Amino acid sequence: MTTAGPDSTLAAALARAQAAGLARIDAQMLLLHALGRHDAGRAWLLAHDTDTLPADARAAFDGFCARRRAGEPVAYLTGRKAFYGLTLQVDARVLDPRPDTETLVDWALEALRTTPSPHVADLGTGSGAIALALQHERPDARVLALDASAEPLQVAQANARRLGLPVAFVRSCWLQGVAGPFDAIVSNPPYIEDGDPHLAALVHEPRQALASGHDGLDDIRTIVAQAPARLVPGGWLLLEHGWNQADAVQALLRAGGFTDVQSRADLAGHARCSGGRRPC
Repeated sequence: MTTAGPDSTLAAALARAQAAGLARIDAQMLLLHALGRHDAGRAWLLAHDTDTLPADARAAFDGFCARRRAGEPVAYLTGRKAFYGLTLQVDARVLDPRPDTETLVDWALEALRTTPSPHVADLGTGSGAIALALQHERPDARVLALDASAEPLQVAQANARRLGLPVAFVRSCWLQGVAGPFDAIVSNPPYIEDGDPHLAALVHEPRQALASGHDGLDDIRTIVAQAPARLVPGGWLLLEHGWNQADAVQALLRAGGFTDVQSRADLAGHARCSGGRRPC
């Protein structure tokens, strides 16, 4: 690239995007994608902020920005999302993996730290984010990823092949037809209330991966009911949930016979994950 006039530089394009309402990090990721420099990193943009933005890249960037302003996740626009040190390929068939879900991975790894060759199930795997992160961090683990829909499994299996991670995949509605036993069962299930107004802002993501009944807990109830028979004595069930659902999920776990029931906080300090152990 050559040095450009002030209105046609990369810095100017970012400034226009931010003035139009985009978050700076979103604009940076979309500009790197438009330039075909997915792996360059945001530091590259700072080093090249006076470079000319080619006309074709500007057209692509403007289109991406318009779609982002309409609510489409950056991950769907770029086809990529970083999660727990892995780069996943994602699209509208799966939920956009959130950084807060890394809390669930951290907890699972901690719970399994002293378990040799643990057997782990990830329910509702979507892009495979949780299952693949666990397999990457624990190469000795036997990780089974389950999803009720064929399309998310296609995305997850493609990610596993590309990353060279030997996760096994099964199409199943939660634990139906799955025997185990597992040392840990983990899940980021749907947990938004059907009538939650925030669903309108998530229209681009698969609704079946988001909403779960009038109080958002229908799927969690099913998992809590199914899990004990599939866990080894002392095995953990770990669940992600909404920021204000920890008390309700803990109550479900205790009613389901789980012990050591507790919650873990996300990056914002909210109780984001709750879990318990099958009694020994």
